[in-house]
Amino acid sequence: MKMRDLGRTGIRVSPYCLGTMMFGRAGNTDGADCVRMVHRALDAGINVIDTADVYSGGESEEIVGRALKGRRADVVLATKVNGSTGADPNRGGSSRRWITTAVEDSLRRLGTDHIDLYQVHHPDPLTDVEETLSALTDLVRAGKVRAIGSSNLPVSEIVEAQWVAERRGLQRFRTEQPTYSVLNRGIESEILPTCRRYGMGVLVWSPLASGLLTGRYRKGRPAPVNPRMRWVPRHLTDEGKLDAVERLLPLAREAGLSLTHLAMAFAVAHPGITSAIIGPRTADQLEDLLAGATTTLTDDVLDRIDAIVPPGTDVGPIDVSYVPPAITRTDLRRRAADERAAA
Repeated sequence: MKMRDLGRTGIRVSPYCLGTMMFGRAGNTDGADCVRMVHRALDAGINVIDTADVYSGGESEEIVGRALKGRRADVVLATKVNGSTGADPNRGGSSRRWITTAVEDSLRRLGTDHIDLYQVHHPDPLTDVEETLSALTDLVRAGKVRAIGSSNLPVSEIVEAQWVAERRGLQRFRTEQPTYSVLNRGIESEILPTCRRYGMGVLVWSPLASGLLTGRYRKGRPAPVNPRMRWVPRHLTDEGKLDAVERLLPLAREAGLSLTHLAMAFAVAHPGITSAIIGPRTADQLEDLLAGATTTLTDDVLDRIDAIVPPGTDVGPIDVSYVPPAITRTDLRRRAADERAAA
């Protein structure tokens, strides 16, 4: 695979990134099989692996750590912090208190002395971004982390974090990890141009739209019974998305491609995308994804995709997408009843 610049970090990464959310009890419970999948991906030219402390309760990191024994130096290793890891409200979030604890846990599970890319998994409206960047800066200076990144940030928070880092002399987020696929192109409007302006690399998750772009979910047919249907039911049954899939399938056939290969080639074709995260659960799924790694799309095919899902457009939200408190909290979008009455 032809390597790409990870923003301005000086790190070079493959256009496909091996995501390991499905390693462990949340997906593939055969740890040895997962290790073999990591080795297969590395042998195929993938050099970046993405995991998180919350994936399968830390088991994903442990599996990755076992897989990288003897091969760690050749891998760009990325993991994430912020997700809740227990009933204690302080075992999660982006505070200095939690970050300094969580990084040690991740290093131990991964069996390494440093993390190449340490990412804040979700926005944390309860924590000042300066607090987060200060803690992450200390980790970089201590040599435990090489670069830091964010994930799922709204564009305003991406900009704020860059400004705070510059004003306070702190490490800045070098990467962003948003969702992106043929069906969810919203980041093309502002997030991708903003990341380019600040020299940030972009690793996108769910380029297959949580399975919708594999062709397994079809309009008018019974939906498969699987964990994904329990995790993102609205996303997988959204009529608008299913309509788009029905229009994309014949386009893929005419191009001589599977829908999966079309979707992956689309994700890595955008010049603002550094790497697309693949998340196979089985070896067969991995082999299919690797088989399409060299696929490129013609301008005609890309134009026809634009006609089905216009640039910058999301065909409905994903159930697990971040929704800011300004939308979710009624007290932030409605004046109190007595204030309304007085007005």
